[in-house]
Amino acid sequence: MPAEMERLGRSKDRPKPKSGIVHLGLGAFFRAFGAIYIDDAVRVSGGDWGIVGVSLQSPGTRDKLAPQDFVYTTVSQDPDGGETFRRIEILETVLVAPEDPDAVLARMTDPAIRIVTLTVTEKGYCHDPASGRLNFSHPDIEHDLTHAKPRTAIGYLVRALQRRRDAGDPPFTVLTCDNLPENGKLVRGVVLDFARALDPELAGWIETEGRFPSTMVDRITPATKPEDVERLAQKIGIRDEAPVLCEPFRQWVVEDDFVPAYDGAEAYPDLAAAGVEMVADVTPFEHMKLRMLNGTHSSLAYLGYLAGHETIAETVADPVFAGFAKRLWQEEIMPSFSPPEGVNLADYADALFKRYSNPAIRHRTWQIAMDGSQKLPQRILGTIADNLAAGRASPGLMLAVAAWMRYVGGVDEKGQSIEVKDPLAGRLRGLSDAAETPAEKVAALLSVREIFSAELAAQLLEPVTHAYQELCRLGARRAAEDIT
Repeated sequence: MPAEMERLGRSKDRPKPKSGIVHLGLGAFFRAFGAIYIDDAVRVSGGDWGIVGVSLQSPGTRDKLAPQDFVYTTVSQDPDGGETFRRIEILETVLVAPEDPDAVLARMTDPAIRIVTLTVTEKGYCHDPASGRLNFSHPDIEHDLTHAKPRTAIGYLVRALQRRRDAGDPPFTVLTCDNLPENGKLVRGVVLDFARALDPELAGWIETEGRFPSTMVDRITPATKPEDVERLAQKIGIRDEAPVLCEPFRQWVVEDDFVPAYDGAEAYPDLAAAGVEMVADVTPFEHMKLRMLNGTHSSLAYLGYLAGHETIAETVADPVFAGFAKRLWQEEIMPSFSPPEGVNLADYADALFKRYSNPAIRHRTWQIAMDGSQKLPQRILGTIADNLAAGRASPGLMLAVAAWMRYVGGVDEKGQSIEVKDPLAGRLRGLSDAAETPAEKVAALLSVREIFSAELAAQLLEPVTHAYQELCRLGARRAAEDIT
């Protein structure tokens, strides 16, 4: 790559935006999703809705974006190999929270900030996935309750809201964009749990004045690799160190429940003009997406990884796993919930399969398999619980749970080590290693109450043990084929 190649920068005919949003957890997904919708809304209807990005852990994203004035390229990848490039200029700046917590709190406290959005992944909410309540034994939550400079997203939200209340300013709307059921209700719950422990009067103010709309977000965004950066530079002739790759499809559904407008400004960008579906209740959309997309994604990730498939596209190109996914939708997932009005679930499943099959989207099974202890309850266990209550069998989802259990044991079907990325990885591996037989391993892992309630664990013991034994006897592909 020539050293003199021009570096990506801001357009001369578009001024840097004034900010109205702070975003916590500025990863690839939000830059390929929410930032684009907000950019579209501003282009259509105007408004001061620039985004202050916040990296909660490392400076990597900031360090790549800063030399190009926080501008970056999205690359939408079509199944036929075509690509669409777009320059995104909605970011004003990026802050790194561990470097300067006060700078982050100052921006969140600024009355010009009307919304704080989040993509901090499931584990970033520091909650118990089984109950949805704040985990007060989490070391970072223990720290944030006793220190004014937070480490967690929850700590930043509450401390910033505390400063706004003390200054006599309205709160900001908290708009989570993570894949969690009733995600607005969940973040409201953990924020109030934290606030009550810190200052009950503050909790009362947040409960009365705050707004936490739930959302459904959907766009597949694989990790950007160094070779993607090089290939993009060759294609467009400009060096961008922080591009994001994504599929063409995107969907954002948002509950219309924001902190009311004040000081003559709008409460939120004109999201509807950008294609966002503004609704009174997002729950039917959440169930559809979490169960049908995320549930099968995780199932295919664990089974596909164990079977030796690197990506989801490669996994569903295997006719066994293609049939397995379609059976999950038809027999186990679609009967478990009522669809949003006007939505045909069979058509939705067909569209999902086409998206999974896109060979340009190299969404690695290992990447999707991360943080399974946080994802399993909402992606798979909720469906299983509803099916159990209705007397419906769930052999495919039981096999998916068993595949997760074998995966977190840290050794694949060929005896090779698995790099398991999960906040409970060490504990899960220890439980698996200490048990000898498949039945003992299943019983040990079902005892993890952060994931499985005692009632659900008792119901899962027999079917998941059978599924685990079949995995060991047949391997992931044959076990999936037997169910299909």
